[in-house]
Amino acid sequence: MGNKEVQTITETGTLGKFFKLKAHGTDVRTEVMAGITTFMTMAYILAVNPSILSAAGMDSTAVLLATCLASFLGTMCMGLMANLPFALSAGMGLNAFMAYTVCGTMGYPWQVALLAVFIEGVIFIILSVTKVREAIFNCIPLSLKKAVSVGIGLFIAFIGLQNAKLAVGGATLVELVDFREDFHTRGICALLAVIGTVLMAVLYIRKVRGSILIGIFGTWILGMICQGVGLYVPDNESWFSLLPSFSMTDFSALGKTFGGCFDVDFSSVGIFNFIVVVFSFLFVDLFDTLGTLIGVASKADMLDKDGKLPAIRPALMADAIATTGGAVLGTSTTTTFVESAAGVGAGGRTGLTAVTTALLFLASMLFAPIFIAIPSFATAPALIVVGFLMFSSITDIKFDPDNYTEAVPAYLCILAMPLFYSIAEGIAVGVMSYVVINLFCGKAKKINPIMYVLTVLFVLKYIFL
Repeated sequence: MGNKEVQTITETGTLGKFFKLKAHGTDVRTEVMAGITTFMTMAYILAVNPSILSAAGMDSTAVLLATCLASFLGTMCMGLMANLPFALSAGMGLNAFMAYTVCGTMGYPWQVALLAVFIEGVIFIILSVTKVREAIFNCIPLSLKKAVSVGIGLFIAFIGLQNAKLAVGGATLVELVDFREDFHTRGICALLAVIGTVLMAVLYIRKVRGSILIGIFGTWILGMICQGVGLYVPDNESWFSLLPSFSMTDFSALGKTFGGCFDVDFSSVGIFNFIVVVFSFLFVDLFDTLGTLIGVASKADMLDKDGKLPAIRPALMADAIATTGGAVLGTSTTTTFVESAAGVGAGGRTGLTAVTTALLFLASMLFAPIFIAIPSFATAPALIVVGFLMFSSITDIKFDPDNYTEAVPAYLCILAMPLFYSIAEGIAVGVMSYVVINLFCGKAKKINPIMYVLTVLFVLKYIFL
């Protein structure tokens, strides 16, 4: 049987019907490639999350395994329950909050922090069942939803520039790296990221299928060549070999964190402070997830004419299940990843993309050292290019004087995300400014009542949290 016959059977048979591939204008090959692309841009979490949570006293290998399993669980639920091409894993920022604030500054054991994450997940399951999260999603004006997409585009592009070491700290807070300084480590990696970005952009413009994935591997291969000829010289302290290692993972280590969230001594935990921790996780995760869903769904043209995402309820439920399950396994809040935009940019439109990514996370338990070897300068170009694709939604926002009450809040939302380094903060600024500006400009009637509630909650958050 030929390849075309197999593909036709697959796309019109059980697999094609389940994921509705034809209705979404996609095919198996595109979805699988998109899923691989999403995974490749997220693979860094397998190295970053254990590194961060180990600062809280957790075993690195256990965290790695928990991250893989939680990512598999959440992403598989997203693909099968919501038929959306979004992937989930341990949220950046939330893991740092757990390790450095809850366990560091506040001094709580990691078991207490995981219990807070578990409770947050249970609350989210309840909110998802009662349509509260869905109502919040639907109440946000379409102009702000478009702004969220643009803001996320700038945000992930900024993350890409940082991961590539192109954007570095300096007297002006952010500066372009000096390529000549430490050329054989930081300099050459930054240069490779520039080459990778150009390569990826050219491939994408020329409509080469899998251009983002090809760009990631191409940049990595260039890096290995540079190491072979001596242009890149690892120091084994901050800069390591780009060659993948072949070793197995100690699966028994998972027992060091599994169920740890239920082994908590409350005698040393102040109930008020614990509630504050739970609600801190709750606020950030809620609006990070909503922001990511809004932004990526908007870019993929998945929102209906009213700006609603038809599959929002199962998507939010998948996210809540992942958070709860991840806490039991032994990792910080599991949430929808903005890097899902990379898969969408590669053509992913259905849950088959998410299922592919989920299976790769499961497989990475066996070959984690190889996946971890993918350098950040190779995945950074994907974030920069996808950032451009999401930024293009700015043309859907009307900036004429008659629409300033919509445009100014959208602008502030876009501005806040990369500068405050938070999707949640961008949404908060956008929502509060939308309510205040429209209220004082005599357009209160068009403000959804839930927007008033959100504004009050955001103000209280900044006062008490």
